[in-house]
Formats: sequence, structure tokens, C-alpha cells
Amino acid sequence: MRNKITDLFKIDYPIVQGGMIWVSGWKLASAVSNAGGLGLIGAGSMYPKVLREHIQKCKKATNKPFGVNVPMLYPDIEIIMDIIIEEGIKIVFTSAGNPKTWTSFLKKKGITVVHVVSSVKFALKAEAAGVDAVVCEGFEAGGHNGREETTTFTLIPMVEEEVSIPVIAAGGIGSGRGMLAAMVLGADGVQIGSRFVATEESSAHQNFKNTIVDAKDGDTHLTLKELAPVRLLKNKFYREVQELYQQNPSKEKLKELLGRARAKKGMFEGDLADGELEIGQIAGLIHDIKPAKVVLEGIIEEYNSCKALICSA
Repeated sequence: MRNKITDLFKIDYPIVQGGMIWVSGWKLASAVSNAGGLGLIGAGSMYPKVLREHIQKCKKATNKPFGVNVPMLYPDIEIIMDIIIEEGIKIVFTSAGNPKTWTSFLKKKGITVVHVVSSVKFALKAEAAGVDAVVCEGFEAGGHNGREETTTFTLIPMVEEEVSIPVIAAGGIGSGRGMLAAMVLGADGVQIGSRFVATEESSAHQNFKNTIVDAKDGDTHLTLKELAPVRLLKNKFYREVQELYQQNPSKEKLKELLGRARAKKGMFEGDLADGELEIGQIAGLIHDIKPAKVVLEGIIEEYNSCKALICSA
């Protein structure tokens, strides 16, 4: 299965595993890469020393391409980039920041750079900054999200119409059917996050994985837009946020309630009451926890069968 994305990353299938905080460690990244996709280590939840360890372990676990996702809103960004260069990483996904800041630096080091965007405006800025591809992330996605609330299947064709670089669709995609729909709308590949959270190799806490499996439609909501929009499962912490909104709170009050390490508490440590549980709307279609290889192979099998069915109609 060859196209612009498989050629760009030198992988078998145009599937990228989202580099999610507290979830995407070396075990998940290497498992996805070994299965033919592109695994990403999520640097956002890692101290520099920890990131280096994950990169080195991933190198030992796979001889296939893998990359690192770097949210630029986190501290120690200069140290993170130095480690990426020192460890010989060839693919970097950047997000939550201006692509101009690091793209030229990384490109000069021979690194393929992809930037995550939530609008046509930001896709054009990323292209102008020199990135090799963009991830178009729609409103349905989990974790930190765009403020525009543009859905994935609206965003893909609008971006594809305006840019000349490859487009990777993200947000609300967790199956072969979803992948095919994204590709029909103009995407060259897909980035899948939530479905890979509920895998055996994911570093998410088992409590969090089980909650994802139990989730239904309507169980997530995009909130905290004043700080950084984030899609959360509705738990005790989420309800506290909504109660605070009734008081027309300042940013400072919201920050005070959020505190520190909420996502770690929920996603990594398994506190389902007071933790921040970031997941996409697609959680309502996730019904089990499987090895990442099985998930990826199932997506490709369903993609091929659905494509064949449509072509034969």
C-alpha cells in the first residue's frame, strides 16, 4: 500500500499512531512501527532524561522508522530538541506552537517535520514554514484540541484544497471505515490516537483503558478553552470544572482548579475521579483492549474490504 505518506516515512501503511502524553511510550511506538505503521513517542509527558531512555529502548525494539511528537507549549523544549538530534531521530511531529520556531532547525538536520493544525489558516502557515506534511486534527479528537471546533471531515477537504503538501487526517478515526472515509475526502494518511490508548502496549493505566472501553457517545466534552482546549471524559473533575464555569471564572481560577499533573493522575496513575481523562469521541466505538499489531492489522483489513466493496458496487 504505497502513497505519499508511506513514501515520506518509509512505512508499509499510511497510519500514524498519535504521540499522546502519558500513553505513547517506547512499547506502543515500537509495536506500531513493527506492524507497519509509524509509531510516535509522546515527549509531552516526559522529562528530557526519560525521553532519551524511551528513544533508546525504541531503537532496540524496532528497526523500522519511528518518530517523536513534541508539543511546543511544554518546558525544556531546547533540551528536548537537542536529545532528538543527538539520538538521530529522523521524524518529528510538532504541535501547540508556531511551526516557524523549529522547522528550519530540524530540516537542516535532515529531519522530516510534520505539524499538527486545526484550521486552513494554520495549515497554510505550517506549509509556509517548510513542514513536509500536516496533521489536520478535527474537533472530535482527544487531548488538546483546536478552538475552531471544525470537524475532521469538514477540515480535511478544506485543507487539501489549499495546500500542496501531504495531509494526514486526525480526530474521530479509529477504524478501517473511518480511514477510508478520510482518504476519500482527500487525506493521504491518518493519525490515530484514542484507539491505540486501549492497547496492551499503551502506558495508560488499566483503569483508564477500562473506562475508555465502557465509554458511550456523549461521554466526552471539549472544555477549558480559556487555557488550552481539551476533550475529557465526564468524571468528578470534569463536573467540578463545569460547576466553576457557572461562576464565570477567571483564567486564574481555572488554572487553580486544574492544578498540576491532572493528566498524569488520571491517565497514567488511574485516578478516575480527580484525574484529567483525555480521550476522543471515537471512544464510543472502542469495545476492547488488544495488542497494537492486532488493532493496526484490523484497521487495514477493514479498510481494504470496505474499499473493495465500494469499488465493486
